[in-house]
Amino acid sequence: MTCRVATIILNRNLPEATDKLVEHLLKYDSGETDVFVLEAGSDESNLSKYVTWHANSVEQNKNGLRYSRGMNYALSQLASEGRFNSYDAFFLLTNDTELSNSKTVKPLINVLSTHKKVGILSPCSRKWGEATLLKQQNTRYFWFIHNNAFLIRRSLIEDVCDLSSPANINLFDGSNFRGYLAEMELIAKAYANDWAAAITTEVFAEENESYLIEKSDLIKTDSFDKNRELYIAEGLQWLKQKYGFNSRWSMQMYTKHFYDKFFVFHPDLMEYKI
Repeated sequence: MTCRVATIILNRNLPEATDKLVEHLLKYDSGETDVFVLEAGSDESNLSKYVTWHANSVEQNKNGLRYSRGMNYALSQLASEGRFNSYDAFFLLTNDTELSNSKTVKPLINVLSTHKKVGILSPCSRKWGEATLLKQQNTRYFWFIHNNAFLIRRSLIEDVCDLSSPANINLFDGSNFRGYLAEMELIAKAYANDWAAAITTEVFAEENESYLIEKSDLIKTDSFDKNRELYIAEGLQWLKQKYGFNSRWSMQMYTKHFYDKFFVFHPDLMEYKI
C-alpha cells in the first residue's frame, strides 16, 4: 500500500519535548511522513524550531486548544492550504508521546494495508490492559482507544466531516473543550459509517504524563488533579447537553452498539472482535 501520511504534533510551550519527537520521526521515519507542528497558544519564546502554524489569538493564548480543537485546527489549515488531499492518512500526536527507537509510520501503514476497514489505528502502550488481548493477535478492533496517537484515514474524515468548508474541519467536537470521551465519540462515528478502530502491537507508543504533572504552569494549564476534576465535570455537562446521557456508561453502550453492528455486517472480520 502506497500511503502518504501527514503527522501532526500539538505543542504548547514545551519545545524540547516537541523537537525531540519531531527529530525521532525524522530519524526513524524519514520519507514515510511529512511532519507539521501546531503551536496552540505557545509563547513566542517557547516555539518549537519546527513550528508550522502558530495559533495565537487572545483566546488561544489564554486557554490553548487542547487535543480536539488543535487537531481540527491543523487539519483545517492543511485543507485551506490545498494540502489535505495530498495525504491518505493523518497521524495525530500529542507532544508527550514517546515512540520506540524503530520505525513507527511504516508498520502502521502496513496494518492499514492489511485491514481495509480500519479507519482509526492506534499503537498500543505497554501499560494498557489492551496489550494482554493482543498477545496472540497483533491487531484487533476496539470500541475505546486512548487518543494520544491516532492514525486516521482521510477516507474516514471525508465520511464523518462536512468538507464543503475546508477551513472548518470538525473531526472532533470543539465545544467539548477538554475532550471528555472525545475519542469514544469519534469511534462511534467511525463504526456508524462502516469503519473500524483498531489497536496494534506492531508499534508501541507511551504517554509521558510527567509533563502535565510537573510542568502544568509552563504549559499554562491546570494542575493534573484540577484538570481531571474539570475534565469530568465539564465533560458530563457536555454529554448531557449533546446526547442526553447522564453517565460515561451510556456513551460506552452507545458506542458499543455501533461496534457490535459492524460485525453483523462484516462477519468475516469476527476474528478481530474482542
